Amino acid sequence: MENVKILLVDDEQDILEFVKYNLEREGYLIETANNGKDALETAFNFKPELILLDVMMPEMDGIEVCHKLREKLEYNNTIIAMLTARNEDYTQVAGLQAGADDFIKKPIKPRVLVSKVESLLRRRSISTNPEGQDNKSSIVIDKERFLVIKKGDKISLPKKEFELLLLLSSIPERVFTRDEIYGKIWGSQLIVGDRTIDVHIRKLREKLGDECIQTVKGVGYKYNPQQDTEE
Repeated sequence: MENVKILLVDDEQDILEFVKYNLEREGYLIETANNGKDALETAFNFKPELILLDVMMPEMDGIEVCHKLREKLEYNNTIIAMLTARNEDYTQVAGLQAGADDFIKKPIKPRVLVSKVESLLRRRSISTNPEGQDNKSSIVIDKERFLVIKKGDKISLPKKEFELLLLLSSIPERVFTRDEIYGKIWGSQLIVGDRTIDVHIRKLREKLGDECIQTVKGVGYKYNPQQDTEE
């Protein structure tokens, strides 16, 4: 994928050089940073489609960098993968809660690295489809008419249900945390009950099918475009 911009962030220079070399061979445009503070500045200027972000770094760790990027709307569709040598569940949960899309375990072989990057970018190409949908999906979201079409049938949704579906489907397979959903759909200043999201998710599943929206226990929810095509 030529001209695709990737930001690499790691405090170990040898890892930066290794990853940069292998991705530049594939035609990617690469920028690097070796700490969290520089990563934010470089991201704002470079505007990458994909960020490979080390978890443990000086100045600011990868979890905090990820969280700060996700606070800005222009980085909602940027794929962020965390580079980590740690296997602890709490590290992955913290990364997902901050808005990470995936994890890549270090060390990683060159061919596996390239395949992983290609897979992540394919996911982004689906999420940024002009219609906002996977062409194979049986569910089409018409943002202009505030309408959902499932297998040819038109489904009218209340405003909050529609906004929730639109948010989850904007980046298929990305986990949106409960706090993130509250902030984006109801606003941080509005106080709603603890079960508000659960009720809206249940209603969406009743109308669209149980499998298209999946629960990630202890974290949040994700939209799975591969599931809404099943009979």
